[in-house]
Amino acid sequence: MAGARTSIGIVGARGYVGGELVRLAAQHPRLHIDFVSSRSLDGQEVAAHVAGAPSGLRFSSLDERGVADSEAQVIILALPNGEARRYVTAIEAGTRPQRVIVDVSADYRFADSWVYGLPERFRDRLRGERRIANPGCYATAAQLAIAPMLDVLGGAPTIFGVSGYSGAGVTPSDKNNPEILRDNLLPYSLTGHLHEREVSRHLGRSVHFLPHVAPFFRGITVTVNLPLSAPVTSEEMGRRYERAYGLEPLIRLTGEKAPLVRDIAGRHHVCIGGWTAAEDGSRAAVVATIDNLLKGAATQAVQNVNLACGFDELSGIDHE
Repeated sequence: MAGARTSIGIVGARGYVGGELVRLAAQHPRLHIDFVSSRSLDGQEVAAHVAGAPSGLRFSSLDERGVADSEAQVIILALPNGEARRYVTAIEAGTRPQRVIVDVSADYRFADSWVYGLPERFRDRLRGERRIANPGCYATAAQLAIAPMLDVLGGAPTIFGVSGYSGAGVTPSDKNNPEILRDNLLPYSLTGHLHEREVSRHLGRSVHFLPHVAPFFRGITVTVNLPLSAPVTSEEMGRRYERAYGLEPLIRLTGEKAPLVRDIAGRHHVCIGGWTAAEDGSRAAVVATIDNLLKGAATQAVQNVNLACGFDELSGIDHE
């Protein structure tokens, strides 16, 4: 797949993440958009809804059989949780079952037969892979914040998370209702959240997660409390994060100054900083920010496509 342009199909392109995927695919030097599927926008010009979309490209309404019969060499499924499986089943029963599938939903994040697509932790497993489960937005930020401290944890980290309301999608709900969110912070799913289970599984350590929605549109901030099994200084924490991520192009370290969520909107990287250790050595804290629609979803999906197809990992990702 490393010569001429590789064809890609995007299923579920009506949502915020779908729009970002179209933009990234359109600017990618090695990809060609074969189709963009949305039942509610069938027949309409994609460019009328997504800035930067190719002229003349129209939404189609492909069911699972239509997707399986398409010519696309790569399929990205940007569907609500619970809807990806029937498309995967149809593709695997079709004539081209070995094409690359990246699922942006949570449907395969717990499946041993799929590779979990967090490149900064599992890059080598992703090269040439055909079935990739894209991580969740909160789960990406939280894992990257915690991973360098795993060997000195003395208990379950607690993750206090705040997301912009784009994370709730386009379907109306309390979590994206401007009237409910105005001058407000909305807690929800305070035990057993999907991302709590996801982070716990892929870190191999239990975590506690407390999610909230705020009245800004995009971006996430997580503040993580880290119980320690042995004292660690703030300076040592800095060395740990530098060793882990100093060469990672999509991770920025802000030192002991905590990153701000307003600075991450529209950016492709994760910011990690604000690390500090308690004087008594009992615990430490760290802050991470991420754009939930980009590195938390679409940018990461493109990273995974690039690794699966043998492209440069940052192809099509205009980072700086």
